[in-house]
Amino acid sequence: MRNLFMKVTYDGTSYDGFQTQPEGNTVQDMLERAITHLTGEVVKITASGRTDAGVHAYGQPFNFETASLIPLERWCLALNARLPEDIVVTEAHEVPLSFHSRRAAKRKTYRYTINGNRFPDPFQRRLQFHHPVTLNVPAMEQGLPFLIGTHDFTSFASRKSTKASHVRTIYEAHMEVDRSMCRPDSSDQGVIHTYITGSGFLQHMVRIIMGTLIQVGEGKRRPESMADILAACDRAAAGPTAVAKGLALWSVNYGDAGD
Repeated sequence: MRNLFMKVTYDGTSYDGFQTQPEGNTVQDMLERAITHLTGEVVKITASGRTDAGVHAYGQPFNFETASLIPLERWCLALNARLPEDIVVTEAHEVPLSFHSRRAAKRKTYRYTINGNRFPDPFQRRLQFHHPVTLNVPAMEQGLPFLIGTHDFTSFASRKSTKASHVRTIYEAHMEVDRSMCRPDSSDQGVIHTYITGSGFLQHMVRIIMGTLIQVGEGKRRPESMADILAACDRAAAGPTAVAKGLALWSVNYGDAGD
């Protein structure tokens, strides 16, 4: 048996998240069907984590065991020929049989994208949350450092979370603004990307953080309130859950195999 490690990029708009669901089509379902079509094997893939319905990924790692002798260099093209156009496998490596995509992951980075221009971008509409009203981006940036470190993130977790502990570590968080699509002499703010890197994330955690930061940008909260929200350990203390389409799994770091 071989243990194959791969990375997949996908537009999650049409899917019920990454992980197999009894009632819907998911990215995992599509990948497993493609592998079965290619090799004749029925496999269960193991991913670095799950993404919610409508959330995207630029490099979601996964691994699975196979008896197939297909050379590594042929796997990506062969699978992509059997996958929908919005799911693309970009890497394939062989790793030790003991390797597990989720347990071995050291750091995960998510990116949330806000289009702060007056008008939406029709070409990026599936990947951005459009917010035409001016945001105080510096204030939003000032709220990020309060999240750095190890905290109980209950306030930023879905009420449906079933995790025994809501303690997570955020290593870094920052914002970048791309003004290349701003119209001259307009109120356009550009495309605002927020990157958050941590040891792991709770259900809806990044989206709730972003919903709260957007309220900071709108002047409805102070940047310092992020600390108070954390301390409250109460979902009601935080802002709304930002829409899914602005979120993407940006990268997963393993430190060794699968880096």
